[in-house]
Amino acid sequence: MAIYLTKESKVLVQGMTGGEGMKHTRRMLAAGTNVVGGVNPRKAGQTVDFDDRSVPVFGSVREGIKATGADVTVVFVPPAFAKAAVLEAADAGIGLAVVITEGIPVHDSVAFTTHARAKGTRVVGPNCPGLITPGQSNAGIIPDDITRPGRIGLVSKSGTLTYQLMYELRDIGFSTCVGIGGDPVVGTSHIDCLAAFQDDPDTELVVLIGEIGGDAEERAAAYIKEHVTKPVVGYIAGFTAPEGKTMGHAGAIVSGSSGTARAKREALEAAGVSVGSTPTETAKLVLARLDDQRQATP
Repeated sequence: MAIYLTKESKVLVQGMTGGEGMKHTRRMLAAGTNVVGGVNPRKAGQTVDFDDRSVPVFGSVREGIKATGADVTVVFVPPAFAKAAVLEAADAGIGLAVVITEGIPVHDSVAFTTHARAKGTRVVGPNCPGLITPGQSNAGIIPDDITRPGRIGLVSKSGTLTYQLMYELRDIGFSTCVGIGGDPVVGTSHIDCLAAFQDDPDTELVVLIGEIGGDAEERAAAYIKEHVTKPVVGYIAGFTAPEGKTMGHAGAIVSGSSGTARAKREALEAAGVSVGSTPTETAKLVLARLDDQRQATP
C-alpha cells in the first residue's frame, strides 16, 4: 500500500544537524521512519541523540549508503547548497531524494533534476513537504497524525492543501501522499505519481491537487484520459486569483486563459475527473466516487 516510500526505506538526512533538520528528524523518527544517518562533512563520526535513538553522522552521502544501505535522502540544507547536496546524493546512487528546501534558484533546480534523472535518482521537490506512507514512513515535514493508512493516493503541488485533504479524508485513509512542490521546475510530476498509483494494487482512488500557472494539470488530464483507469478527483487552487499577476507559491504568470484554474478544471473534467470547488467539496466528491466504485464492483 505505497509508492516510492515504505517501512523498508532507509533514510539519510542531509542537514540533520541544523535547526530544521534536527526538528524534523525527530518528527520523522517519532512517525516510525527508519532514519539511519545524517550527513555533515564537518561533523562526521559524531552521533545525535533523538529521545531514545542515537543517529550517526556521516561525512558524505556515499559513506552513509555504504555504512547503512540507505536508499532515501531528505534534504534540509540552505538554498545555496541544495544543488550540491542533490548532485552528491545522485552521484552516490541514492534512489530517492526529497528536497524540502525552498528558495532554490530555478537554474539550480534544472541542473540537479536533470542530473538526478540521468543517474536514476527520483527527486521529489524542491520546495515541497515531502511524502508520507501513513503507518510506514514519513520523509519530510508532513504531519503524521492527521490521517491513517488507507486506499487513497494523493499528489499535490500545495503543502497546506495536502494536509487539509489528508485530514478531511482521515476516516478513509491514504496509501501514499506525495507533495511534489509548487516551483516552476520539480523532479516528480503529477503524471509520475498518477502512473505509480495506477500500478499500485492497493490504491483505489487518486486525489490530484493543482494550482494556477503552467500547464502541468492540463498534461496530467491528457495522461489520465489515455492511461488511468482508476477514479481521480481533483482540486485547483486559485479560482479567485487575478489574471496577469505572479501568484507567489504557484510561481507562474497567468495570462488570458492559459494556466487559469478554469482552464485546468475544464481539462480535468473532460478527462473524467471530478473537480471540487473547495477542499471540503473535493473530499465529498472522493466519498461519492468511492461509493460508486464499490457499488459497481460485483
